[in-house]
Amino acid sequence: MKNWSDVRVFLAVLRNGSTLAASRKLGMSQPTVARRIEVLEHETGLILFERDNRGFQPTEAGLALRPLAEGLEASALELAEKAKELARPRPIRITAYPANFSPRMTQILSDYSALHPKTRFEMIPSVLPLDLAAGEADIALRIVMSETDPTLIRRKISTARFTLFGAPSYAEKRGLPATPDNLDGHSFVTYQRDGLFSRHHDWLIRRLAPGQIIMSFAEAELLAAAIRAGRGLGIMNLKLAEPDEKAGRLIRCFEPPEGLSAEHLMLISPKAYKRAEVKEFTKFFAPRYATIFK
Repeated sequence: MKNWSDVRVFLAVLRNGSTLAASRKLGMSQPTVARRIEVLEHETGLILFERDNRGFQPTEAGLALRPLAEGLEASALELAEKAKELARPRPIRITAYPANFSPRMTQILSDYSALHPKTRFEMIPSVLPLDLAAGEADIALRIVMSETDPTLIRRKISTARFTLFGAPSYAEKRGLPATPDNLDGHSFVTYQRDGLFSRHHDWLIRRLAPGQIIMSFAEAELLAAAIRAGRGLGIMNLKLAEPDEKAGRLIRCFEPPEGLSAEHLMLISPKAYKRAEVKEFTKFFAPRYATIFK
């Protein structure tokens, strides 16, 4: 068969009973429909329709070919639908720690959308890192304390700094340590979850006596709440603690020790970066997002 679209003409005549009705359905002239049926019969070596005054009646050969022709039709429709889906702009999927989706960050996305209204975004808040190489997200905003996949594209946002914080209620009762070298006599709360930020927990363990850690949390929000409530001292990100510090709900014990710092990175899947809209977005977003952390 030289022309696969003849199958469509064949099915239209079969379903509508005449070349005239089929031509109306297909939006082509009746002589063209009749000629295409003749070509198809010549190429297959079969008589597909009996012509009489009632129209075109399918022969046994025509009826036998019908399910196969309908299979081709279904595949062609599926192919067209898949092509349309692939051509449709895909959302840029961004994963980050939930607190990173701040009003200032979403304002940057809003500004970009105003310039590129066809670009859509999908936000994936997650404490756990998603696998960019496996396609779980296109872009990740992460504070990284270990080696990352070397195939990922990296954009440094800032150096994330951490230190010990305590609540005013804790400070009134027990005071606050002035240096990281003497933490005796204090109680601590810590964060532990599947190895995430284990460097901070390990930093405390090396400096504390058994029993000084009185609580351990798998959710950063619960850790922050315990520190604000005066349960104990705990390590927090300076940027995330900033609103509480300014409002007087938290007090910084001492300046951030070097051993607690980590890189704040924008990581991009190489496959996603091949998409023009992703590459354009990263150039716009990265420098603006970095200003939030200056």
